[in-house]
Amino acid sequence: MKILVINAGSSSLKYQLFDMDSESVIAKGQAEKIGLAEGLVKQSSGKGVIEYVLPIPDHSTAMQYVVRALTDAEKGVIASLDEIDAIGHRVLHGGADFTKSEIVSEPIKQAVRENFVLGPLHNPANLAGIEVCERLMPGKPNVAVFDTAFHQTMPDYAFMYGAPYEYFEKYKLRRYGFHGTSHRFVSGEALRRLNKGEGEPSKIIVCHLGNGSSLSAVADGKCVDTSMGITPLEGLIMGTRSGDLDPAALQYIMDREGIGIEEMTDILNKKSGLLGISGVTSDMRDLTAAADGGNERARLAIEMMCYRIRKYIGSFMAAMNGADAIVFTGGIGENDANVRGKVLRELSGLGVQLDETKNASTRGNGEISREGSPVKVLVVATNEELAIARDAKALCEA
Repeated sequence: MKILVINAGSSSLKYQLFDMDSESVIAKGQAEKIGLAEGLVKQSSGKGVIEYVLPIPDHSTAMQYVVRALTDAEKGVIASLDEIDAIGHRVLHGGADFTKSEIVSEPIKQAVRENFVLGPLHNPANLAGIEVCERLMPGKPNVAVFDTAFHQTMPDYAFMYGAPYEYFEKYKLRRYGFHGTSHRFVSGEALRRLNKGEGEPSKIIVCHLGNGSSLSAVADGKCVDTSMGITPLEGLIMGTRSGDLDPAALQYIMDREGIGIEEMTDILNKKSGLLGISGVTSDMRDLTAAADGGNERARLAIEMMCYRIRKYIGSFMAAMNGADAIVFTGGIGENDANVRGKVLRELSGLGVQLDETKNASTRGNGEISREGSPVKVLVVATNEELAIARDAKALCEA
């Protein structure tokens, strides 16, 4: 079975074609700068690299170029779209309506539309990707994999805000959480490595650390808390996002800067976090180099991020009354031993015993806790695209 996985963003469209018999990637690529005069489509596979530099006015055009690359006579990987059995789509926001992936139908698409207000940048693009695939490959099943679904098992006392209850009833004001497909995949891999079967008691904290970062508390395979909220702005300090902030600080800044709420929100999403604190960069690799070179604000940004991660880990251990394992994933979590070390060295009082040698040498996958550590520490490479493909395969076979 061949599954095409689509991740449509506001100005990009990433894709991977999987052979699900071996769970191997046949080809992968992306269309960038959708809506601009000069876009780029690039695909890589065992047959080589394909690149198109040309205008991509919309997602429909982008998808047509993706099809052109996949079926290219010289470097393409399939003869026609008939070889694709199903299409899996990442959908950012499913609200509280979905706790699992779903085969796309008109009611599913309507639910995605109704959540435009909660995911204004991503949900319209996600729906556009679905509708383009429906037109180009009529009759092929499309599967929506919701980024928020994994977190919908949170109890009400964990997802509710302390605002008037009527706002929850009228406007769906509550915490939803994001990166759910990654958290589900990684927590499942951690259970496998811990030799814990499905349904067996377990307590796992997943640290998804990248330009966007979030933590989740996973008890017995189900999410019971997460760091992000109604939007991905809540929680940790991230590449350009502020994370947790006193809401009154917004009014304080707006009054003094003479700016409105839209500009303030843009600042908190795109000009804050590691970039805003350091004044240098949002990239952890460049930030570390700057800190090593004596840049005090770069050092401060890293310390603030690691401190916030440590606090969330501690709170999630309290929420679950302990933890069997802490798991690091994402671009920073999988590759940055410095960040992992700064987070973990101060958690010895909670049963975390870091093996410095293992930590320094681990990239992608491994265990970095000492032998006999009461709390295991794992590094697991996430694979959201494979998780989406697996969901699509399972639903189509069912």
